[in-house]
Amino acid sequence: MPVIKILPHPEYCPNGAEVTAPSGTSICEALLDNDIEIEHACEMSCACTTCHVVVREGFASLGEMDESEEDLLDRAWGLEPTSRLSCQAILSNQDVTIEIPKYSINHAKEGR
Repeated sequence: MPVIKILPHPEYCPNGAEVTAPSGTSICEALLDNDIEIEHACEMSCACTTCHVVVREGFASLGEMDESEEDLLDRAWGLEPTSRLSCQAILSNQDVTIEIPKYSINHAKEGR
């Protein structure tokens, strides 16, 4: 199973983390399954950018980006060339390292 290394984030995982998930799982699902409560305002339906992550290592190993994701990413805060919506970034067999941006466009967080 691939390992997802999450770089430290002050809110979601202050010390960073490493989780494993089966190939074919989205990064968002893997984080949520391992108690890293990344935002996902659209419930992983590729309709917002709150689950935006920057893939620091392993970008090319993720499933291909479709046009819907590309269009949405244009609205993401802190967009970088290796940005992905974690709900659409599907793991293969390779490990990845991600960074969760400090901010998202979601100004109202539920349950926080």
